Parts: sequence; C-alpha cells; structure tokens
Amino acid sequence: QVQLVESGGGLVQPGGSLRLSCAVSGSIFSRYAMGWYRQAPGKQRELVATITSSSITNYVDSVKGRFTISRDNAKNTVSLQMNSLKPEDTAVYYCNAHFGVYYYWGQGTQVTVSS
Repeated sequence: QVQLVESGGGLVQPGGSLRLSCAVSGSIFSRYAMGWYRQAPGKQRELVATITSSSITNYVDSVKGRFTISRDNAKNTVSLQMNSLKPEDTAVYYCNAHFGVYYYWGQGTQVTVSS
C-alpha cells in the first residue's frame, strides 16, 4: 500500500512563502508521476502542478511564475515551493501519486493566506 504524507501547510500573509512536502512510501517512487491539487471551500478540487517521472513540470495558469514543483527520488519526496502567495491560494493542498491505473492521495494540508 502506497502512503503519502503531506507537511508544511500553515498560515501566511499575502506575499509570503510556504514550502509543502510530500513523503511517499514504496520502492518505485521514481516511476510515479506526482502532482499537487487543492480544494478551496465550496469549490472543486483543482490541479495545481505536476511533475512526471522524467521531471517534466506543468502548472495551472494561476500559479505559473509563483509556484515550483520538484522531486527528490533519493528521498521519495515531492515538494511545492509557493511564493508570492495570494488569498485566493487558500485551500487544502493534496499530494497525488499516479502510476498506470493507480492513483494515490495524501490526507491534505491546509494553506491559509490572510493578513
């Protein structure tokens, strides 16, 4: 069973930064495509950023230039560096691992951007 554990969420002022991390159990992490999703209250879960097994990245337009996704295959972790945070970035952020027909999710971590 693959387990994903997110960390790094919290409260930050507009313009601030946070770094989310996701630790993934299992021996084939390097083969997973990884992603970060978020869900704000009353809204559907949306894709924020993805990184393939070959480290090709993709971002939703609203975070381009502000967020950076990265992976460390030696540590089985994926991170999301979030800069210039805005109140509209407030959401629960979820880590996702995808391999073939298999999708795995973490429990989520709250990010709140407020003054």
